[in-house]
Amino acid sequence: MTKAVSVRRVGAEEAAALIEGLADVLVDCVEGGASVGFMLPLPRAKALAFWRGVAEAVARRERLLLVAEDVAGRVVGTVQLIMALPENQPHRGDVAKMLVRCDARRQGIAQRLMAALDDAARAEGKAVLVLDTVTGGDAERLYERAGWQRVGVVPQYALMPTGGFCSTTFFYKHIPAPSR
Repeated sequence: MTKAVSVRRVGAEEAAALIEGLADVLVDCVEGGASVGFMLPLPRAKALAFWRGVAEAVARRERLLLVAEDVAGRVVGTVQLIMALPENQPHRGDVAKMLVRCDARRQGIAQRLMAALDDAARAEGKAVLVLDTVTGGDAERLYERAGWQRVGVVPQYALMPTGGFCSTTFFYKHIPAPSR
């Protein structure tokens, strides 16, 4: 695990200032084969527009945004917690866009992002988190090691960036309340 990477939650103004770096991460991951809601080719303008929307959602407190940055300040990873859910689910959050640049993987960055997300969710009073990921991918093992419980698999749930179907595995995690 690298100590040279810092992981932190960012507010709306900072999220807006990091849009270029976040777009770099998204494009890198999609070009690397990640099924995260975008198809190839992913135009930079589309990636920038996505992150502008995320920054606006952070400003409205609908999302939390965490980033991982290297010693040079380059964004190398990110994860979000969607907080804007139906009124009967104020205790729940949806994890979205857990991304680590291809050249920064296998250094413990994703694990650190997920641990920081747990802490941020707890601070926001979230007790149940849910997420989905490509079945059979590296992320599945990451989530299992981090204490997530597998719910099940939906075949042909989404498309890979190149167009072929992929199955998706759903997970949940209970976040214990802070100890007093």
